[in-house]
Amino acid sequence: MSVTVPALLGLWAGAAAAALHFAGALKSMPGLAALPFDLTLAALGLALPAALLLLPDRRWVLRPGLGWPFLAAALLLLWLVLAGCWTESREAAAEKLLAAVLMGPGMLLLGLVVGGDGAARRGMTGAVLVLGLLAGAAVAWGVATDKVVLGGAPGADPDRVRVQYQITGLLIAAAAGLAAVRIAEAPHLGGRVFWLAATGACAAAVLVPGGRLGLVGLVAGVAAAPALRFWLDGRSAAALGWMGALGLGALLGLAALLLDPGAAQGFRTLERLTGEPGTVTVARFLLWAEALRWAGEAAPFGLGTGSFTVAAGFGEDRGFYPHNHALEALAEGGLPGLALWLGAFGGAVLLALRRARHVAPGRAARIAALCLPVLLSLMVSTDLGNRMAWFVLGLLLSLAVEATPRQEARDV
Repeated sequence: MSVTVPALLGLWAGAAAAALHFAGALKSMPGLAALPFDLTLAALGLALPAALLLLPDRRWVLRPGLGWPFLAAALLLLWLVLAGCWTESREAAAEKLLAAVLMGPGMLLLGLVVGGDGAARRGMTGAVLVLGLLAGAAVAWGVATDKVVLGGAPGADPDRVRVQYQITGLLIAAAAGLAAVRIAEAPHLGGRVFWLAATGACAAAVLVPGGRLGLVGLVAGVAAAPALRFWLDGRSAAALGWMGALGLGALLGLAALLLDPGAAQGFRTLERLTGEPGTVTVARFLLWAEALRWAGEAAPFGLGTGSFTVAAGFGEDRGFYPHNHALEALAEGGLPGLALWLGAFGGAVLLALRRARHVAPGRAARIAALCLPVLLSLMVSTDLGNRMAWFVLGLLLSLAVEATPRQEARDV
């Protein structure tokens, strides 16, 4: 089968975008962790030229509804800059603004381009599937042998290890969701068995490092993405059956775990669910309560970008952000920040739901599989400066974008 130059360009853009999106997880893999250069910058250097070349090579059609959430996202970034004028922070605000204002628009546009072009979507989904399986194998091997720990030697940098394990869990969850979509699409039993095994491998891998968010994201993606595929195909019974089967399987697994808690040994995620007092969860509740309290104290315009950590008594430590995008926007950006965040991210979700019926079912299902784990993380983790959030925003908005090659290119 011949491959055209436009198709190769799209595959390149999609694969590079996947590497950039999950660069934090790739840095944990054997060999890549010891690279003498920053993998994020390398992936950016590959993705940016490909995206720029795609723009003139495609004919782009923008569908109605795209403008409002896109405008809200642009105004949100502008408001974050303005809110920096009355911030009590210097280090955290500067770090967050650099990440949000420099990387945010580029990642949003990259998500739009990659999600709107068919070849780029294939490149990204294929790369995420491969990288997710490799990352899962690397984490399992590293934890089992205590030789490869994310971020370096065991115990060297616990905070970095925790964050990279979390990002790796999101990568594995996205790969599992994509593999589950392939189960729904496979025309033969052999294909369904293969993709079921791939989904199961991802599910086993996400249980190893201890990231509960990765497990929740995997369950959500594996449940919702194939069900959406069935539903959009007009197979509502299959969609309900899929959700019911997964729900029954989850209940049986929970029952088995309760009957034999020792079965969780070796699976750090299950051990944290069953054996720990939930201090991390309690800490998040406290951060949310503090964010609401300071949002009221600083109404209507907020504390200022990056100021929450200072106001809450944590100093310039950016790691103590509210761990909820909406609460962070409210506490630091006030009512305008919250309204713009809802317009951008909430508007993008609504747009994606409306557009799902107007695009190919497989496309909508794959976007859901890629976005759901990160969207969940916005509610319990990550801050407004995280580039993954802005890329996912672009992917959601890309359902209102259609790209076709301007002309047939020569075969290569």
